[in-house]
Amino acid sequence: MSKRLELVFGDITKERTDAIVNSANETLLGGGGVDGAIHRAAGLELIIECKTLSGCKPGDAKISKGYLLLAKHVIHTVGPRWNGGKHNEKNILKSCYSRCFDVAIENGLTSISFPAISCGVFGFPTDNAVEIAVQEIKHAMSRSPQIELVRVVVQDFLVWRAYCAAFGTPSNILSFAAAKFRLSETILEL
Repeated sequence: MSKRLELVFGDITKERTDAIVNSANETLLGGGGVDGAIHRAAGLELIIECKTLSGCKPGDAKISKGYLLLAKHVIHTVGPRWNGGKHNEKNILKSCYSRCFDVAIENGLTSISFPAISCGVFGFPTDNAVEIAVQEIKHAMSRSPQIELVRVVVQDFLVWRAYCAAFGTPSNILSFAAAKFRLSETILEL
């Protein structure tokens, strides 16, 4: 079985993986950034279902249907707000990735797309967040035979550069422009 880890420049709401991950707030009822975009693209039914999920604690994950999205499911996770790094933020972020994979496996999913969790308004330093994300994704892929494709979807050059550094791939503006044109770069094939 072939496994792929891809870095993509694009819109996570357009992903066709089994699930996309929503970097949500604790209510799961929408917000700004990725969270708001996913709720708008999925339609009103997503809010209705999320009201039945009773929120989500930081570091945990819950699943819903994808409704009008191309992905069949949305895995909602609540990343930590950066508060100087002295409030267990790193472990909470690790748990976000780990729990997303747990939920995917429990639901028989084989492909998943992640945004850069906590890198936006939650203020987690990008380089640190990306290092944690790559470590947790690689670990989960190695221990989870059913996960065939993991895609990291970014919309920002600085996040792109951080992921390229973590993956050990070129991060110059030409590679970014090529990725924008191609939409995808396979980082790891197992």
